Amino acid sequence: MPSPHGRVDPQTFVFDDDGLVPNNRLPVLRYRLAIDLTGDEPERILENLFAANGWGGMWRNGIYDYLHYHSTVHEALGVTRGHARVQLGGDKGEALEFAAGDVAILPAGTGHQCLSASDDFSVVGAYPPGAKMQITRPTPENHRKALKTIPAVPLPESDPVQGRTGALMRLWKAAAD
Repeated sequence: MPSPHGRVDPQTFVFDDDGLVPNNRLPVLRYRLAIDLTGDEPERILENLFAANGWGGMWRNGIYDYLHYHSTVHEALGVTRGHARVQLGGDKGEALEFAAGDVAILPAGTGHQCLSASDDFSVVGAYPPGAKMQITRPTPENHRKALKTIPAVPLPESDPVQGRTGALMRLWKAAAD
């Protein structure tokens, strides 16, 4: 369900490869308060939105408190309850605040970890069709492997928040060209 304020453009962040966390030349997208989660089951609202836009493989939980990334797939993280401070881009990246209604879309290779969270913090994660999610820890060997797999991850066919005409389509296509 879109924000009551209409279509929201995401904030964008690009993080450099730091030698252990590869990150990606595609920008991380953060939609702030983009989803109206009014109702008894905000997780279901977000799951329905992601599914309607072709993203699946969903789960409900928090964000791991250790640095990791996914080298085979892009990931959407939608906050359904509470708030958290999340480090994106690895140790040399940026810590951002997330709250219920926010969605982050992480291109393959983007380092992330939860630094702190409210007791009620809850996230729905989702992935575009294709490869399965694998958790990768930042090591020199994993970095070398990821530099080969990340460029092969295809661009999604839709934005998990805004669908086929969403900002992801425009921003990621421009960055990939």
